[in-house]
This record gives sequence, structure tokens and C-alpha cells, in this order.
Amino acid sequence: MNQQPVPPAPAGPVAAPETPLRVFILDDHEVVRRGVRDLLEAEEDIEVVGEAGDARQALARVPAVRPQVAVLDVRLGGTDGPDSDHEGIEVCRELRARVPELACLMLTSFDDDEALFDAIMAGASGYVLKQIDGTALVQAIRTVAAGQSMLDPRTATRVMERLRDPGGAGAAAEEETSGLDRLSPREREVLDLIGEGLTNRQIADRLFLSEKTVKNRVSAILSKLGVGRRVQAAMVVERLRVPRT
Repeated sequence: MNQQPVPPAPAGPVAAPETPLRVFILDDHEVVRRGVRDLLEAEEDIEVVGEAGDARQALARVPAVRPQVAVLDVRLGGTDGPDSDHEGIEVCRELRARVPELACLMLTSFDDDEALFDAIMAGASGYVLKQIDGTALVQAIRTVAAGQSMLDPRTATRVMERLRDPGGAGAAAEEETSGLDRLSPREREVLDLIGEGLTNRQIADRLFLSEKTVKNRVSAILSKLGVGRRVQAAMVVERLRVPRT
């Protein structure tokens, strides 16, 4: 699996850039989008070049306006709880594949270890709570734009612990093997490509399938493996590559 390295936490405040910093905002709540836009547009060195209320809009608009930073809501679609989907993280994964130089700053209402880990594995440069004050959010955007991480040492430690022990080991192994046995040969191909860190679009191109077909196959794979997120499926692949002792 192509694991994203965990960069060090920022050493201190980052100076404002000499030219306007181009920022894109994704949040399904219009009030939140407007609030973030107003906050950023009050800064002389920041320019909001676009916004979106859903994943489809973001994936269409970001490559066209070429921002330096995308501020992405982790949870989209009107749900915002511990068990809701992390669609914003999939947007991050797709955007990083299409625009590798883009820095993604994830914004969420919940301090969720699973979402944090998924976001870092998807290539996010930072992860902040919506309770953050305006000054700190502006500084976070400048930090990730400068190529630094917005992970504090405690958060970075949590991520590294997950990388060292991705599945909690042991009892999960038998369940994973059973799930793998239920996968079709084509689903195993898709799973292997998930393990390589490919997006649905990239898998579709590799296997000459439609993106919708790949999405359906990924859903079936997650169900058969008994996991909720593709990063967990990718960790199953990683464990298969490491001989058990």
C-alpha cells in the first residue's frame, strides 16, 4: 500500500506569502461556507478562488481554478456524526491524484481517530476541528500552503501507532481470510489496486471499467471483508504481503 508519510508538526507561525494564496472551500452547509469565505477574504494575502457544496462540484471545479489549498469538510451529504460517511476524505484522495501539488486541509466537527487516519492516508496535509477560532484557521491554511503539516505531536503519534499496528492483529486475521475467500477474481484485482492507493477513477482506467462499476465493486468488497472504509481494505492487502510470525 502506498502509505503517505506523516510530516512533522509545524515549528512555529508561517509568514504570509508575497502573492495572494489561492484557496478553495468545500462544505455542504452554506452558512459554514460563507463564514469561512468571509473570514478568508478579510485577509489581504488570501484569495478564495472557488467553493462547492458537494463532492461532484469540487472534483469538477478544483482542477479548473488550481488553488494552492483546499479546505474540505470531512462529512458531506447532511450527515455529521461518528458513523457517517467520510466523503470529503475521498474528495481529498481524488484531488491529490489529479492535482498532486494541492494541499488539503480537512475540517470536521468530530475528533475521530478513524477519520483522522483515513485523511492522512488520503494525502491530507492537516486536520482541524470546526471549533477552531478564525485566526488559527487562517494560520493553518498558511501552514499547509507552505508545505508543512497541521498535525500536532500527539496526533502524529496516534497516526504512527495505527501504521505500526493497522488492524489490531490477531483475531481479525481469520475473519479477513474468510472475507477474501468470498471475493471474485475481479474483486481481488480491484482490492489489490486499492492496496496500491489508486482512486476509483484510476482503477477504472487500469481495468477498462466504468467508474460506477468500480464504485459498486468497492462497496461489495468492503461488505465481504466486513470493513467500512477503503483504507481498512487496503490494510488487509498490506497484511497479506507481510508473512506472519
